[in-house]
Amino acid sequence: MKRWLTSQFMALFPLHPPLRKLSGRGGRFGGGRGPTCLLMTLGLLAGSEIVMRVFFARNMSGRFEYGYNPTAGFVERSDGTVHLVRAGGRRFHPQTFSKTRPPGTFRVMVIGDSVPRGPSLASSYAIRIADKLNALGIKAEGFNLAIAGNGALRSQIVLRQALDYEPSLVILHVNNSNEFEDEREYKRSQEFRSWHPRNWLMKSLLVRRLHEAKTEQVFWKWIPPEVRNVAAASDADAELKAGQNPEQLRKWDESVRKYTSESVALARQRGVPILLLTQATSAPDAAGRFSLNDHGLDEMAQPLAGNGAACLSMKEAFIKTDFAPLFSDGSHLRAAGHDLLADAVVKKLLQDKVVTARNKGG
Repeated sequence: MKRWLTSQFMALFPLHPPLRKLSGRGGRFGGGRGPTCLLMTLGLLAGSEIVMRVFFARNMSGRFEYGYNPTAGFVERSDGTVHLVRAGGRRFHPQTFSKTRPPGTFRVMVIGDSVPRGPSLASSYAIRIADKLNALGIKAEGFNLAIAGNGALRSQIVLRQALDYEPSLVILHVNNSNEFEDEREYKRSQEFRSWHPRNWLMKSLLVRRLHEAKTEQVFWKWIPPEVRNVAAASDADAELKAGQNPEQLRKWDESVRKYTSESVALARQRGVPILLLTQATSAPDAAGRFSLNDHGLDEMAQPLAGNGAACLSMKEAFIKTDFAPLFSDGSHLRAAGHDLLADAVVKKLLQDKVVTARNKGG
């Protein structure tokens, strides 16, 4: 048993030579003190494990499911409030709202990736939509449930939970640049799930976290330097995606189509209106002239419209503006871009009579 524990422990940390000395014959703790040192180390690990499970339980909830845990990041309190927290692979903007929608309130929830997440919570279009509706005399509240790196499937998992909180409208930001991350994180979430003896040590939160850190360090070194230097995670994904073959791109587009269609069906089943906001990117040509590209998302989303679902194209919302300064990079928007997008959403809601302005300015 001692040999098995030693071999398993050392297998986890091949990049950490000092740990080998704990039970090595020629090291600082060589000879007869090896077993004692090993037991001390295991005791330290056990103590650390208890501390993590007792004092950091909320932060570690769903930690190794990488966004595939249905409730990670949603903390329901006994006072009837829901707190969005950074936990379980979901780095929500911290927000609080009542589980039951307040009477007479138009509740907007935005779900998507790093684009709707925005440069800050206050400047994101989720919050600006609520601000603009309130200015029209419509009692409204907006919540930003966007998570950087989420693709269509992980956004759908967030949607399933969000529908429990009585939204008046869900805005699903549709993008097709994060399917690589969805696939990668799903594979990570499935590691070490069985109770085979080789996975026993990985049931420890501490050991699993150390293994995760080592894996991420190695994985990051595999990424080409030109990709590592890109500031936004989603941009790195876009670089990786661009290097894939057309068949892989087609497969990812089909995944976006499939999971987006399922998300619309879920909202319809719950009687919640859903607005599909399709992403567009901005890029210059050889002459330096910028153009917008929806990467086929507008065409994909349009057939899903109707029966409680509507579509709004970012490309169409921006095409008649000086849109290049609205982007901080090829995909992400500055605060001004979020504000303009919020204007387009509010205009759409008024035109479709989803809401009615109540003040004289409306």
